[in-house]
Amino acid sequence: VGETIDGDRYRKVLGRYPTGVTLVTATGEDGPVGMIIGSFVSVSLEPPLVGFLPAKGSQTWPLIEATGVFCVNVLADNQQGLVDLFVGKEGDPWASVSFRLADSGSPIVEGAVAAIDCSIDRMVEAGDHWFVTGEVTGVEYSDEGSPLVFLGGVYGLFEGLR
Repeated sequence: VGETIDGDRYRKVLGRYPTGVTLVTATGEDGPVGMIIGSFVSVSLEPPLVGFLPAKGSQTWPLIEATGVFCVNVLADNQQGLVDLFVGKEGDPWASVSFRLADSGSPIVEGAVAAIDCSIDRMVEAGDHWFVTGEVTGVEYSDEGSPLVFLGGVYGLFEGLR
């Protein structure tokens, strides 16, 4: 008990777990905002809840939180360029992104394989992150395309075994 975990080793271990790649969006006072999130999870079927973990130091999360709503866009394997736009923090990433608004007013990105519209349910402090749960208010998906996957610092695509 109480063993010190080496940070680099810990990150490498977690990097062996593949995640989907999502763009969490909302429309703030100054227009659309979004952040790339890999820590998205289904929380509950009844009531329908999802969750994700933004860093406490995020500049974007407070803008999304202030709206009370968000939309989780599950990015397709041909949308890695969106990751670069939203992680880069240079210029307005929305200038070159096609989207429409969900019922909540949050952007649904064209080409995403799924969109999950939510109202913020609660936030729980979790170390250097917040664990945010959202009550699902709307969903849509496409049978076309495959989700973008992140593993070991590399983006890729999913290929089924059968």
